[in-house]
Amino acid sequence: MEPFLIVVIIILTAVIVIMAVKIFNMQRSMDSITEELKQKISIDTNSLITLNTVDKHIRKLASELNKELQLLRKEEIKYIRGNDELQKAIVNISHDLRTPLTAISGYLDLLEQEEKSNEAEQYLEVIRDRIEVLKSLTEELFRYSVVTSTTDGICLEDVVINSEIESAIAGMYGAFVERGITPEIVIPEEKVIRKLDRRSFQRICANILSNALKYSDGDLTVELKTNGEILFANKTDRLDATDVGKLFDRFFTVENAHYSTGLGLSIAKLLTERNGGTIGAELKDGRLIIRVCF
Repeated sequence: MEPFLIVVIIILTAVIVIMAVKIFNMQRSMDSITEELKQKISIDTNSLITLNTVDKHIRKLASELNKELQLLRKEEIKYIRGNDELQKAIVNISHDLRTPLTAISGYLDLLEQEEKSNEAEQYLEVIRDRIEVLKSLTEELFRYSVVTSTTDGICLEDVVINSEIESAIAGMYGAFVERGITPEIVIPEEKVIRKLDRRSFQRICANILSNALKYSDGDLTVELKTNGEILFANKTDRLDATDVGKLFDRFFTVENAHYSTGLGLSIAKLLTERNGGTIGAELKDGRLIIRVCF
């Protein structure tokens, strides 16, 4: 073999080795960036991506990613602050509303003791009804602010889900009867026991059942399975797939929900997750199905 070809082969081999090493180092740097990026996003930290490489392209990529991480953290801080301010505003609003509502209720009590015409009686009845609605909305706002602002008071204990569901339905049975709804209850004889906060679970059931009262077209099925899954299902023509996708968003209401803040299912979702469960909703064959699993 001619010396020239030998030199060419040696040079090409050296180039290949150098390129292989460079590619290997680039792969390691990219893997390192990937792992660090995962950590930075999943963990609340102010640290940035660091690399031990001299490759200017990789370093440029890491620099751009760090800029995006800093922007992301700024947005997270803004969201957290805004959320805290919103919760404080909700607490203040609910407190501010209570005082005038109490005063109005007091004056209504005095008015009811006075002699009135039939027409005045009707007006007072309408006013009383609207005040009760306002009181209900104010209490819902207050409960939401309490639930979202603290995790204190969560006390896990063995809860028999079967009996808690039966109690929740019994407590609202009168309201269902008024709506012409006879709940169909499917509960196994076998006890389904989970470590839960009892008060939280009672609130979850109450809020979901209240939602059924709001949207049901005359029926309700509550089914508990032995694996801890609970299904609440009812027919409805007032919701579409888009509405169902937003049911757990705070303050979401549909046109027909005039007397709701839209916080009931949002609270149910938060409490379910705090108790280690999952909750979701779907619209299937004209039936709204809310699925809770612990």
